Amino acid sequence: MVARVVVTPPRGRAEAVRILEVDIVAGTVTLARSADSALPGHYGLWFSRDTGHVKMGEIVGSTADTVTRNIVAVDFGELRPGTRGRFSGWFYLTPHDLGHPFESVTLTTTVGLAPAWVIPAAEAESARWAVLVHGRGVKRSETLRAVGVFRGSGYNTLLVSWRNDGDASASEDKRYGLGGTEWLDVEAGIRYAKEERGAVDIVLMGWSMGGATVLQAATMSELAPVVRGIVLESPVVDWAPTLHFQAREMRVPSPVRNAAIVLLGSRRAYRLTGQGAPIDFRTLDFVLRRDELTVPILIMHSEDDGFVPSTASLALANARPDIVTYHSWTTARHAKLWNYDRELFENQISAWLATLDLTGEEDASGHTGCSARRGGAD
Repeated sequence: MVARVVVTPPRGRAEAVRILEVDIVAGTVTLARSADSALPGHYGLWFSRDTGHVKMGEIVGSTADTVTRNIVAVDFGELRPGTRGRFSGWFYLTPHDLGHPFESVTLTTTVGLAPAWVIPAAEAESARWAVLVHGRGVKRSETLRAVGVFRGSGYNTLLVSWRNDGDASASEDKRYGLGGTEWLDVEAGIRYAKEERGAVDIVLMGWSMGGATVLQAATMSELAPVVRGIVLESPVVDWAPTLHFQAREMRVPSPVRNAAIVLLGSRRAYRLTGQGAPIDFRTLDFVLRRDELTVPILIMHSEDDGFVPSTASLALANARPDIVTYHSWTTARHAKLWNYDRELFENQISAWLATLDLTGEEDASGHTGCSARRGGAD
């Protein structure tokens, strides 16, 4: 059962946040206090079994048991006291929310079709592209938060879906490959940007499991030479410590969690979880595979992530200081760095993108390109 949960796309999400009060006149909503609901910043709240969504702003009041936040917009549904919801890093739901021109396109992957969004750069006719890759259990709307910084830095953005995420075609086994299969769908995005839109430089960005996926694409794809850099937010750099951490949080005994990982990778028993193939955890360990990484990488990870521990991210940064810029965050938790501090999030990415421009200038002049350097804690 433990192993099956790891690779099975969730059909529903727990609604752990209680909605206590809604003041339409004041434009506020009061929630039961939790680690997420008490976070400063801007967030989404899915409620009533995902039949409603509200954008929430800063905290305007709190007690020992409650948190009151500004309501930015009720996107749909009836927000009322007594209902329950789940806190989310999703703030924007569709490109319409950003106010920029966009296209809906369809990518062809090895398992079928995958819808994607294209949002052009602020400057006309840019040949630079960013392929944005969402994490486990969410959809491409998660990645809308990063469009602004890439668009403002001269990048077209391609927001992809991938197999079994609820938008793209499902694989035959309908199971996650933890990045080991999903990277093929990212490759389809790279191919689209390069062959159909003329991209000459591509930056990959992934959140959480999307981080594991883009690292696979950057090392496994035949199109990898066009990848100029990688941005990782709260990434899974190595699955083993992540799975052990999550199992401990769920109070799964050590022998059970060890057996679950063995089962997921077993060539004889993997079918017990419904997988079409065993998971090779060694190929998903990029601390182990650090020498295969060749392009500049920006990693942003909160020390109190609460879902994916930052240990592997820090280990990769320490192992490859020649190419990794690492920014350690606090308080922001998992995949919510933009929500917690949008200005810092965008400043760190835009500053790093500027180092890629400098590298390109040096390469063009015949000198050895400079690598992104290790960043200090923020």
